[in-house]
Amino acid sequence: MKVARTASAAFTVEFESEDELREEHRANLSMGGLRLVTSEIVALNATLLVTLRGPWGGETFVKATVVAALPDGIALALDANAAELLQRLLVKPAAEPAQPGSPWERMRGLTQTEKLLLAVKADRSERALLLQDNDPRVLLSLLRNPRITVDEIVRVAKSSYLNYQIADVILQTGQWMASLDVRLGLIHNAKTPPAFALRILPTLPESEVRNIARGGTTMALKTAALRQLQRR
Repeated sequence: MKVARTASAAFTVEFESEDELREEHRANLSMGGLRLVTSEIVALNATLLVTLRGPWGGETFVKATVVAALPDGIALALDANAAELLQRLLVKPAAEPAQPGSPWERMRGLTQTEKLLLAVKADRSERALLLQDNDPRVLLSLLRNPRITVDEIVRVAKSSYLNYQIADVILQTGQWMASLDVRLGLIHNAKTPPAFALRILPTLPESEVRNIARGGTTMALKTAALRQLQRR
């Protein structure tokens, strides 16, 4: 089982084999629970969004409540039907027929659910098209694609479809936040939550802080930039 924290209140759990999934179902999932192996600290009774992924890519999202701390992780109570959960996670991909037309035409023919599933495994040309989608869920799914590059994250950071959850995932990923372009994309995006923008401000070069003092997205951000300059 691979476990990753993808946001402050979100985890992804990937089962690596059918045997592993069935054993977890027998021990916990069938009774509406999940043993989440993690070193992350989460408060008791906290509500989480958990993405469960089966061995062949079958995926489902469930709400969960932290009910106990374990020596190697946390115990969750899932808000889901156990039988349906297992059925969705055991889905095997169907053979994909050849699709005529340009990549743009093929993308236009996909449903939003198909785009969400494609986003986590899309190649660069497919990602370029998905980055233009107006559904924030597609952008969030793209962030889970292991092949996504920093220049693509910059495009997400600048997107007019940015929301709190997308910004939160970017801020919590050190390799992305190490890029000045990513930080600038977020701080100049009016959709970035003000609290996040204020966290980014102290990490910027003085020249950029001066630009923000003259034309920040909010008065609070401009004021914070001016104060930061006065302290230097």
